[in-house]
Amino acid sequence: MKPVSANQVTALRRFNRYFTRRIGVLDDHYLGQDRPLGEARLLFEIGGAGASLRELRARLGLDAGYLSRMVRALEKQGLVRVSVHPGDSRLRLAELTAAGQVEVKEQNRLANGLAEGLLGGLAAPQRAELTAALDTAHRLLRLAAITVETVDGASPDARACLAAYAADIDERFPEGFDPGDLVRPDEVSGDAGVFLVAYEEDRPVGCGALRRLTPRAGEIRHVWVHPGARRLGLGRRILDGLEQRAAERDFTVVRLDTHAVLTEARAMYRACGYMEIPRYDDNVYAAHWFEKRLPRAGARKPPGR
Repeated sequence: MKPVSANQVTALRRFNRYFTRRIGVLDDHYLGQDRPLGEARLLFEIGGAGASLRELRARLGLDAGYLSRMVRALEKQGLVRVSVHPGDSRLRLAELTAAGQVEVKEQNRLANGLAEGLLGGLAAPQRAELTAALDTAHRLLRLAAITVETVDGASPDARACLAAYAADIDERFPEGFDPGDLVRPDEVSGDAGVFLVAYEEDRPVGCGALRRLTPRAGEIRHVWVHPGARRLGLGRRILDGLEQRAAERDFTVVRLDTHAVLTEARAMYRACGYMEIPRYDDNVYAAHWFEKRLPRAGARKPPGR
């Protein structure tokens, strides 16, 4: 991955400064209400269904002490109530009071008005261009914030991802899928292989596995992305990470197979340089087989995040 240029950093910071000023983030009375953006956003995130303080910390990236102080302030104002979570006594649940619900409804009305006012200054084609650009920016910023980490194949996150993968393809494959055909933890841990998990805000949202076929060949298995994180480019990020780990193990080639119904997977593999080859295994679910030649580890670009 090429290093980030100074011009790219400057462009992002310039946009941040303009946008935060334009929507009133710096004002202690965000949207004209009697509170700063932090408290207003916290009320919005608690929402009608409520949320645990742990979930709010992860979602907003807030320090536990800072979050607790904001919650206490909103409690004193009669906008939030905190109780023991009904599903887990170790968690505290924040919920909006009736007054809090009224304020969030007004907050949404004001925020919609601000957005309409900004968009109203543009012609229809310009509004379409701006909203498309914002969709692209949102997608790429989400992808940039996701981390892909190596975990033990027996870890809870690895097994949870594989269970979700198995349930997903069991619905898609006409013949179903037997979870007994998933890779074993010992096949994708230590010297035998690698298991990658993608995390968004500390939640697993994707995975992929690499196991050794021969001393110089590896096999990629179970590349999966949570439905809520699809169409971001995360599948390619995971695939690239597995290829990097394969090159580090001095594999000269990686192979994989895929089911006939997974047309989007085949398109991704071809776009990433994989060539279709004859059958190389006895996987009963496979209808297409691919491989990709890898450069030596020292010749590869430094891995990205």
